[in-house]
Amino acid sequence: MSTATLTSKGQITIPADVRRLLNVQKGDRVEFVQVEPGRFELVAATRPVRELKGLFGKPDRTVSIAEMNRVIAERGARAGRAK
Repeated sequence: MSTATLTSKGQITIPADVRRLLNVQKGDRVEFVQVEPGRFELVAATRPVRELKGLFGKPDRTVSIAEMNRVIAERGARAGRAK
């Protein structure tokens, strides 16, 4: 098992064997994804967004930015009332 030490600046060095297995290099981005309280996964975020095109198939209909914003505002208002 590989380990790393947190510096006073909040930085860690990802061990070389982990970097190699994740296929990450200098300048690449990684994401910390919470899988449960107190537990995170380190995920390489090296794929360009363009690779995601077509991954989910064609949408049933197109949605405008205005419609997206309206739905977000409505659901946010509902969530605020639920508290």
